[in-house]
Amino acid sequence: MTTLPRGAAALGHRAVRRRRAVAAVGAVSAGLLVLSACDKPTPLSTVTVGSDSISSEATCGGEGEALKTADLTKCLQDKDAETITVDPDETVRFGVDPEVADKRWTILMNGQPLTEDSAKTYRTVPGSVFFNAQYGAQGDSTKVAIVAGNGKEGGQTFTGVWAFELKKGD
Repeated sequence: MTTLPRGAAALGHRAVRRRRAVAAVGAVSAGLLVLSACDKPTPLSTVTVGSDSISSEATCGGEGEALKTADLTKCLQDKDAETITVDPDETVRFGVDPEVADKRWTILMNGQPLTEDSAKTYRTVPGSVFFNAQYGAQGDSTKVAIVAGNGKEGGQTFTGVWAFELKKGD
C-alpha cells in the first residue's frame, strides 16, 4: 500500500502532464521558427506537349517584387531553361499556379508578347506558331517565357519570369 495522503499521487501526474505539454509546445514553436527561416518556393509554371511536360520555378523574381527592365532582359536569356520537344502539329499547353494567374500573366516568344495578359491558369497555343517565321521564330528552337504581371490588365510591370526552350520535333 502507498503511504501518500489521499489525492497526492494524482497531483504528481498533473505535474508530469504539464511538463510534457510545455515540452510539446516548445518543440512545435522551435519547428515553426526553423520553417520561417526557410525560403518559400516560388510558384511553378508548366509547359505540356502531348503527354510530356516540364515545370519550373521562377527563373527570376516570382516573389511579387517588380523586376527592373535590365533584369527582365537577362532572365529571358537563361541558358539553363527547361527544354521540351514540340511537334508543330501538337498543341502546347501553358499552366501557372493560381497565385501567378491572380497577377495576370502572358507568354513571350523570343522576348516579344505572343498572347495578351490573362488571369486564367491555363492557355493553349498551336505548336506550329513557335517555328513560324511570321511570329518571329528562327531555326529549330524557340525561347519562350511566362511572365507574371502586377495584377493590372495591360500592365507593363513584371514580377516573375519562367523561361523555357521549345525544340522542334519531327
